[in-house]
Amino acid sequence: MTNKYQKLLTPLTFQRSGVTIPARTALSPMLSLYGEKDGTVGQTALNYFGTRSKAQGLLITGASYVSEYGFYDNELGLNDDKFLPGLTKLAQIMKKDGNKAIVQLHHAGKQASGTAAKYGFVQVPSKLPTTDSDGVPTKEMSEEDIENVINDFASATKRVIKAGFDGVEIHGANWYLLHEFFSPLYNQRTDNWGGSLEKRMRFPLAVVKAVKKAAEIKPDFIIGFRMTPEENMPSRMTANLATTKGYSVEDGLKLANKLADLGIDYIHYSLFSKYDVGPEGSSQSYGQMLKEAVGDRVTTIISSGVHTADDALDALNHGDIIAIGRESLVEPEFTEKIKTGNVEQIRTEITRESAQSLAFPDALVDLLLMKDTPFLVEGRENLTVLKDNKTEEKPVEPATDTTSGASN
Repeated sequence: MTNKYQKLLTPLTFQRSGVTIPARTALSPMLSLYGEKDGTVGQTALNYFGTRSKAQGLLITGASYVSEYGFYDNELGLNDDKFLPGLTKLAQIMKKDGNKAIVQLHHAGKQASGTAAKYGFVQVPSKLPTTDSDGVPTKEMSEEDIENVINDFASATKRVIKAGFDGVEIHGANWYLLHEFFSPLYNQRTDNWGGSLEKRMRFPLAVVKAVKKAAEIKPDFIIGFRMTPEENMPSRMTANLATTKGYSVEDGLKLANKLADLGIDYIHYSLFSKYDVGPEGSSQSYGQMLKEAVGDRVTTIISSGVHTADDALDALNHGDIIAIGRESLVEPEFTEKIKTGNVEQIRTEITRESAQSLAFPDALVDLLLMKDTPFLVEGRENLTVLKDNKTEEKPVEPATDTTSGASN
């Protein structure tokens, strides 16, 4: 290995928890459809994450639901003790090569397709037109509903700890429930949970406080928060509200500062284009603006558009840690190959030969092959090889040493 990439491989210690990750890369939380229909961890999830246990220094699961009133299909469940056996196996699989593993805590809000199918409604901060919830009736949350969801995040955190994970990431981005409460587009409440900027911050901050309280039983436990920098970024989520101004980048930074004041480990900016993108007219990227605002109080994670080792190295100019998504699908040993000096062997497209080793869930293959799918991997034409390369799933055995690579 040359010294060129040493910065990527320099360990990072989170200030609050004291947990150290072995490299400044993260497996970005992705909609990879590896969960079973009932929310349990099955062989599909174990194979998917077992294949990617060397992908990055910090491994983050995709969205995992804390409440039965906020889930979509193929998510992992966190709202019942019945999920603990599978989650425990998953923690062991993800940590078997010494990297840290955390679970993303999620309530899908208006996008909870699983809840809609099961109960005929979705929970939202304020009643919405059906055009903004894919035709599903929306239920404005009562004070009791809000308190129940806050408790759900706390209970899920305790289960994650019991399962043996190293931390959680609270999903406050991408127009899911926490984002919706912060958004003036979706939060039209006139009580203490909506209206002013301070009141719109109240719900996500209450969730963070509850998660921190639940995690007091394990001081060396990572707590992160994922957020969208500003609401006016191009997205299919705001297509029906394109003429209405959402929260600004300045509002987002105010929330980020509040999060930093609460003492979490990191803030993860969710972007839809590239790691170096910034607000229109700004000479700084979103990541650089975030770092300038929070300073050394909290670690920052930036994501999107990283496909090579050089991309990842450059992205460190915009965040402390680089979250890598689609490239982690294509190259399950991205960071490992940098570490071993095999940068030239990093794959950036799917080939007929590599497809068999990728452990893609069948549902993910179908999603990636959809016409005009928004979830394309670079080199779309190569995805067709997956159709012909379905292989028999081979179980990935959990690590026998459950403390391997753990800080506890």
